[in-house]
Amino acid sequence: MGFALRGSSRKRRVLLGFLLWSALGTFSLAAAADTAAGGASTVVLDRAVVRFSAPEGGGRARPYFIYERELAFEARLVALSDSAHRSKDVPYRRHHLQNALERHVAETLLAALPMEPEPTERQIAEQLDSARQMVLEQVGGEERLLVAARAEGIGPLEMRRYFRRRALASLYLHVMVTPMLEPSTLELRRSHRSGEGPLSDRPFSEAEPSLRRWYIARSLRAAVSTYFQNARARVHLTFL
Repeated sequence: MGFALRGSSRKRRVLLGFLLWSALGTFSLAAAADTAAGGASTVVLDRAVVRFSAPEGGGRARPYFIYERELAFEARLVALSDSAHRSKDVPYRRHHLQNALERHVAETLLAALPMEPEPTERQIAEQLDSARQMVLEQVGGEERLLVAARAEGIGPLEMRRYFRRRALASLYLHVMVTPMLEPSTLELRRSHRSGEGPLSDRPFSEAEPSLRRWYIARSLRAAVSTYFQNARARVHLTFL
């Protein structure tokens, strides 16, 4: 089953395809301008590139959409977190795009699931701030995050929606699956002694704040990936 999306932007043409659900979907993300039938130029501000649904998200009667700019932005963040990606010619590669898509789908569904007890707005705000801080450390700081956002035209409200989705997914996993937002000091000390995580060459007291965020981010990433793998047979996804 193949899907093709037209585009002429150089930075988007480098994405020639990726494998998902064991089906090859070859596409390049769209450029900002397209030619209408009458020959006039129509400026495309954004468009949906993926539609998906799952029983736990309301089924096909309630589909979710992923837009071009947000998917490209999230792929950029994945690439910035990838120490093996050093290309100056392309902002991300197809495996970064695939990772971003899978995480977006999984977090969207997790964020929509009911929690008992429901988190307060204060808890959500605190987790949102924590999610932002974890992303900042993964991508290399505030400036890199803002550069990625500007490159894809992502504004403050869209950025907040991104972190809120991540916060709600994290809270669901912590409350309804297994606690992972509050690792014990013993767990952190073990990671520090083994040389895992940031600042492994510094005393534990100095490394602990960054190590804690790294440890939680790793646990959440693994949990989200596991959820996606378990849910993929239930998810109906279409490239638009």
